[in-house]
Amino acid sequence: MPFLDRREAGRRLVERLRAFRGPDTVVLGLSCGGVPVAFEVSTALRVPLDVAVVCKLEVPGRPRLVFGAVAESGARVVDDDLVVRAFITAPERARVERQAREMVLRNSARLRRGHLPMPVAGRTVILVDDGVTTGNAARAACEGARARGAARVVFAVPVGSCRPIRALSSCADNVICLETPALFHTLGQWYRHFDEVTEETVHTLLDRAAEQLRDQPPTEPIRTS
Repeated sequence: MPFLDRREAGRRLVERLRAFRGPDTVVLGLSCGGVPVAFEVSTALRVPLDVAVVCKLEVPGRPRLVFGAVAESGARVVDDDLVVRAFITAPERARVERQAREMVLRNSARLRRGHLPMPVAGRTVILVDDGVTTGNAARAACEGARARGAARVVFAVPVGSCRPIRALSSCADNVICLETPALFHTLGQWYRHFDEVTEETVHTLLDRAAEQLRDQPPTEPIRTS
């Protein structure tokens, strides 16, 4: 069933994530489309929200074909088979990766408006995106959280292509996906409203999440008995 928009998708995703709520939990929304989804999750769980900045590695001359991704921690994921099939030379690959790392640094500064990334060492990190197509960005985000010392990595998404979702189990402790349709063409087809998420929207949601957290009592651990 298609989602109305990213925020409605986030509200539906929350019900599968309540067990991960706790004082050491942080939610990271993959920029930029994952942030509205992540905002709903962090608000419902009453935990901090930040962005996970990832940049995809695109095949030169074929921008819709992605052969990997890099995260701001320096973590990198590359589809070596696709690199061979697409005849990407070593200099081309090095250039694309260098440009992607530079883009990650610029986007990180712009989206956080100069603030440092939220510490995740020793914490449960819930990575949230609006959907998974190839899985490159998702895997890079997971590897990035690991590299920053996350104690537990949970990847949560409303909808995703079957094979990449299954593959995420190799880099995340838990993978939550509400819909894994057999026929997955484009992410936008699973949303009735799939507008571009601007940097200003990300700024607004990060500010609102921080304000809400300041106005709420401390999060208590969930009792299991």
